[in-house]
Amino acid sequence: MRFLHTSDWHLGRRFHSEDLVPAQRVFLDHLVDTARTENVDAVLVAGDIYDRAIPSLDAVRLFNHALHQLADLNVPIIMISGNHDSAHRLGVASGLLARTGIHLRTDPATCHTPVILEDPHGPVAVYGIPYLEPSMARTPLEAEAVSHRAVLTAALDRIRTDLATHHPAGTRCVVLAHAFVTPGTGQPEERDKAKESTSERDLTVGGIAHVGADLFHDIDYVALGHLHGAQSITDRIQYSGSPLAYSFSEARHTKTTTLVDLTVEKAPTLTRLPCPVPRRLERVTGLIDDLLTNPVHEPLQDAWLEVTLTDTALPFEAMARLRRRFPHTAELKHRPARIPAQATHTTYSERIHGRSDLGITTDFIHSMRGTEPTPDEHALLQQAVEASRLNEQQKETV
Repeated sequence: MRFLHTSDWHLGRRFHSEDLVPAQRVFLDHLVDTARTENVDAVLVAGDIYDRAIPSLDAVRLFNHALHQLADLNVPIIMISGNHDSAHRLGVASGLLARTGIHLRTDPATCHTPVILEDPHGPVAVYGIPYLEPSMARTPLEAEAVSHRAVLTAALDRIRTDLATHHPAGTRCVVLAHAFVTPGTGQPEERDKAKESTSERDLTVGGIAHVGADLFHDIDYVALGHLHGAQSITDRIQYSGSPLAYSFSEARHTKTTTLVDLTVEKAPTLTRLPCPVPRRLERVTGLIDDLLTNPVHEPLQDAWLEVTLTDTALPFEAMARLRRRFPHTAELKHRPARIPAQATHTTYSERIHGRSDLGITTDFIHSMRGTEPTPDEHALLQQAVEASRLNEQQKETV
């Protein structure tokens, strides 16, 4: 049986000031074309359909467009809600949608209700576990504790019970889940083995954010969502990753969907299929004069750009000047190259003890950019300190 696994669409999200809805529409059209040309038996969407619990009208229209296209495929579509989605809003009309072959799983209490598919080797039960907020999912799942591990364990126990009692022996099992899963048992030191990006919302509310792959034992394939980089946790547990880059921390990601060929006895065969790239992401560091004049930077004009300036002081109208050469500059950072090391053997209180307000202010300028204030800057700082002092005196006399 062949599945197409995708996740983390984040419909309605912006990339800094850039509207991504047109790029997301291109991806969804590509997804439908891929499902058709690859003759998939089902499409798996592992959560974070929307970027916000209350999505924009443009995002809702785009989802509606996607639903119509997916329904026209005449293959089952199984979707779950993620931590960015409002499960209740996304689940509206799920019963009606199921009649068209689109199966939305947004209620933790029904995660043990599968979509049953058939191929020449027999039945495949596909279960969808929506994102489980521990404090809200504990009661309906009768979990032992308020933690991600406890609620996921309870959901998987229900799935295994349903599989053992209501389906023939040998029925293969596929599970969709939206969670932070690490290899092994999910010990804290294993978290670094899973690659995060800065565009993923933290899951720490309600308990330890991550769980171990050991929870998913005896499941033939686990289609995961939440982490935006495509990655293998085990040969049967996979993140498809997001279809678009949503932060510069994903600049080196190759965005894909995952084609999964499910066999009977051995691990699934996986093929990563590249997604359309609306505009490449690049990071560049240097002095503003070099960036604006050096011909070596010419190829960056078409990229979404994160610029880190190393000038001693932040140049005047830096973003406007950069955008005249690099119109898609999205983010500007300032990290002066000469920042002296701070003494670590004294406290801040000790370092400012006995210093004047003006002395503390000029020290701050020096620590941030590595040079003393110019005479003009020193005069302005002196005026500001004096004005502050007079203001405080006036308050004391009122």
